[in-house]
Amino acid sequence: MAQFDLPLDELQEYRSESAEPEDFDAFWSKTLQETREHDLDARFEPVETGLTTVEVYDVTFAGFGGHPVKGWLRLPAGTSEPLPVVVEFIGYGGGRGLPHENLLWASTGRAHFAMDTRGQGSAWGGGGGTADPVGNAPSYPGFMTRGIDAPENYYYRRVYTDAVRAVEAARSHPLVDPARTVALGSSQGGGITLAVGGLVPDLVAIAPDVPFLCDFPRAATLTDRHPYREIGSYLKTHRGRTADALSTLAYFDGVHFAARGRAPALFSTALEDQTCPPSTVFAAFNAWANDDKKIEVYDFNDHEGGGPFQEATKVGWLRSYA
Repeated sequence: MAQFDLPLDELQEYRSESAEPEDFDAFWSKTLQETREHDLDARFEPVETGLTTVEVYDVTFAGFGGHPVKGWLRLPAGTSEPLPVVVEFIGYGGGRGLPHENLLWASTGRAHFAMDTRGQGSAWGGGGGTADPVGNAPSYPGFMTRGIDAPENYYYRRVYTDAVRAVEAARSHPLVDPARTVALGSSQGGGITLAVGGLVPDLVAIAPDVPFLCDFPRAATLTDRHPYREIGSYLKTHRGRTADALSTLAYFDGVHFAARGRAPALFSTALEDQTCPPSTVFAAFNAWANDDKKIEVYDFNDHEGGGPFQEATKVGWLRSYA
């Protein structure tokens, strides 16, 4: 599909109309405080992979509600001193995969912590292993409307909390330097990265690629591609619930986390992206509070964005921070 969103000069000035809840900070402070009442209980078990350049650990830690969340920690083989760590979050429907996958960041000489996403890991890749034991009210199949009846029940409350705890778990390993922590991810992983960037004040950098979960009021009406379309499909059945749904989603909008972002940031977007329209990405980028930020724009790409070109850009960019 050709470019369908605002022209680039308008994207560069675009601001979301998503209304920030008055108790946004109190909501997240209470959520994290309640979660931290559970022992983090981060465990790292070595995995035999046959790899000679990377060591892999099977990770389990306590996320939202004390629920067990899985992950991988990958280290360059022979690591003896604490390393900067890249904490990565996964795209919609995917999981942490298999231990030998995703070796880029450990190959750069950094620790790499990949968080499994609760309840996902069955749509693509090597799968996942983290359950979501929390029930919810009626929802459209997928994850976007699970618990949308109230912010306290919403699915991404659990996921974003897991993600903050993933940073804490990564930092707890003796071969990780907590002062040099980076968060990144693509699509859903990019949206989770924005949430972490707003909730964890001392990251050294973040890099959200074609981030999902941004500017919900625009995204839900601009694109008919899933996963955003799940919201419209739910409201097609639950007529008259639009204001209530958007009120819940406002607590999870990347735009509002961006307004609290303190780390240097490298974003990316694609101007033919129907899954995460460029205006929704620019909404978060323009709201990002740290002036040390840039965005890579891929004119003729869809949701694949910059792909390996963006990976190369991130590797070069991160040398300045971690």
